[in-house]
Formats: sequence, C-alpha cells, structure tokens
Amino acid sequence: MNPQRHNELDAWQAARLLARRELSAVDLLRACLDRIAEREPQVQAFVHMDEAAALAQAQALDAGPWRGPLHGLPLGVKDLFDTAGQPTAYGSPVYAGHRPAADAAAVVLCLEAGAVLPGKTVTTEFAYFHPGPTRNPKNLAHTPGGSSSGSAAAVADHMLPLALGTQTAASVIRPAAFCGVVGFKPSLGRVPLAGAKSLSVTLDTVGMFGRCVRDVALIGAVLTADARLDDDSALSAPPAPRIGLCPTPDAVQMDADVQAAWAHAVRVLAPAAAALRDAPWPAAMPDLVVLQKAVMTFEMARSLSHERTAHRAALSERLRGLFDEGVAIDGAAHAANLHATAAARRLAAAWFDDFDLLLAPSALGEAPAGVEATGDPLFSRGWSLLGLPCVHLPFARGRNGLPVGLQIVGRWGDDHRLLAAAQWCMARLTG
Repeated sequence: MNPQRHNELDAWQAARLLARRELSAVDLLRACLDRIAEREPQVQAFVHMDEAAALAQAQALDAGPWRGPLHGLPLGVKDLFDTAGQPTAYGSPVYAGHRPAADAAAVVLCLEAGAVLPGKTVTTEFAYFHPGPTRNPKNLAHTPGGSSSGSAAAVADHMLPLALGTQTAASVIRPAAFCGVVGFKPSLGRVPLAGAKSLSVTLDTVGMFGRCVRDVALIGAVLTADARLDDDSALSAPPAPRIGLCPTPDAVQMDADVQAAWAHAVRVLAPAAAALRDAPWPAAMPDLVVLQKAVMTFEMARSLSHERTAHRAALSERLRGLFDEGVAIDGAAHAANLHATAAARRLAAAWFDDFDLLLAPSALGEAPAGVEATGDPLFSRGWSLLGLPCVHLPFARGRNGLPVGLQIVGRWGDDHRLLAAAQWCMARLTG
C-alpha cells in the first residue's frame, strides 16, 4: 500500500499490521498528520494538536513491546475529556488554556492499550447546541452535527482511524449520521465517565467513531473491558438476527431520504433475517423526548453550576436559556421524572423478548446546510434516556449526495450481540 495512504486503513486492519510489525506506528501517524495538514484548514476538526508528543509516543511504541489492541492507532479525543498533556476547554472560552491534572479514565484506558493521541477534537459548547468551527468533510457548507463534531469529521475525512465522543442526547449518533461513519453508543454505565465533563449523570455515555463496525468493536472492547465486543468469530460469521422495526412515534419526521433508506433496509434485510416485523411501541411508554429534555435540562443546570453562576456572560445565549429552564424545574418534579425513566427502561426491556435489535432512524435526513446549528437530536433522545446501546450504520446517500443511514438499538448490556448484528446488517446493506 502507498505509505501516503496508510491513513485510509480501517482501524482493525491497521491494528493487525501494527501487531505483526508490518506497519510502524510512526508511519501510520505521519500519514494521518499529512492528511490533517492537507484538510484541517477546511474541516477544522481539531481544537489542539501536539504532533511532537504524538511522534514521541509512536516512536516509543515502535521501540517497545506490543501494548494492546490499540497499539499505534492514532485516536482523536473530544475536548470534553480531560487530558493532562493537552489543554481541555470543553468547547468554551471559560476554560481557555485549562490544563487538567489527570487524563479522563477513558483516555487512560486507550493509552494503556497503546493508542497515540495527536490532538483534541472540537466539541460544541459544553456538548450542548452552540457549534464549534468544524465543517462536514463531505460538504463544507453543511454541519457535521454535534456535539462530537470534530471526532466524527476527523474519522470521516481519514485524518484518524478512531475517535472518542460522548452522548447525552444524540451527540454520537447524529454526527456519525451526518458525516457517514459508524458511531457506537454503548449501554449506559459500561464505560467510565470519570474525567469527562459531567452534564447529566442519568444520561451521559462515552461513545466512539470508526469507519466500520469492526473499528468501533475494537475500541469498544477496550473501553468496556469486555472482549466479547471484538470477538473475531462472532464478527466474521454473525447469526441472523430477529429485527424489530421501530421508527418511533416521531416517524412522520423522517424526510424522503431517510424513508428511502428505511425501505431499502427492510427490502434487503427481510429475506435473510431470522425475523423482521414491526415492534409495537408500548402503550404505557411515556413521551421519551419530553422526558429526556426535562431530565437533561435539570441535571445540566446543576452539573454546570459553577459555569452558570460565575461565567454567565461568557456562555452562549442558548446555553443560558437552558440553564434558566433547568433551574426552574422543581426537585420533586425531577424525582418524578427519574421514576418515569426507570419505568420506561423496564418497559423497553420487554422489546428484546421478541427481538435481538430494533431498527430506527438516526436523524431526520442529510446534514442540514449551514454551520450555525448542529441538527435536530429528535431520533436519539429516547434511546439515550433508555440507556440502550446504539450503532449508526451508514449505507446510503441523500438527494444532495450526503450520507444517510439508520441506527440499530439493542438490549442493555448486550453490546457484543448488537455489534455482531451491526456487522451482519452492514454486510447486506452495503453488499
């Protein structure tokens, strides 16, 4: 392979070459850095770069023993994660130049497994709606989504093979959909959140981006300490799943491009699936979108109390508005919302008595034009509230040539089965 194109290798392919010492960590990193130098002025995926430190990491890995599954793989880290070696600003001028004392737990786990950290990727302001400078690499006039905008864009544009993100509403699945990469949001609580800026203890989840299912399975296994996620036999020959069609009560919001992707998926998957039929929405299920908004708003206003009270003037108008709404929510009402959330999660578990996965939309359509907003999180809010694992599958194009896909949702804790099913689906959707 042309050395200048090492950056185009999928992470799992590069990992195998690195483990056999057929590819050096330095050569892979330099290919990525060359791509970043070429494209970063347009895409603006990074908020900080430290090429010298990354090259030193790569050289040490090449000179030493194999470190683990991520040995030598360049990794983008969303600027919501603390990093001791690089500034962490959480997408806000409030923390410009801030140097945390320690790396976030997820970052440490990746470094321990041999990852190389060339830089921090752009996040929206405190992972809410106010966008950063990142553009969609598929069309620079369109949003990459948010809040993990830089991570999704960097992976989509072959700047990096892997990147970390977080999701509280739709911050992994939506940018994955808009940029055309695989996004994986694990089951709530399966990846440690220590050292990631806390927004909502009920909702926050560490997620990840790759260019194929095997890529997110590779890093997912590291972050969950569950080798089943990256089981080669399961990913090579996954069983046919029982698929529940679950477009959610908001299905009417899907535009023509997503409807076409939905029809294609049903047509292609139905003949080979163990079962494929409608998954009825439970009559007793509350309005998950309304409930997710209320829980998130209350908890963000309190998790970010310091920023809300000491730095209000430095915050965007939209974030100030969220804080005002959150402070106005009564604690008793929040307790009732948490009870409703727990009940909804119990109801959701029953879906998986009949299905191995639910097929659902990821976004309303293609990435919207303009970079002043990051798109509507509608189709992921409910799954985030339920804490279920989700994988975005990119397999289609919309009317403007931008990526379109769907997400699949699994039972809590069945992340390994969901990833195997994702591999099964992608083989057919893109075959």
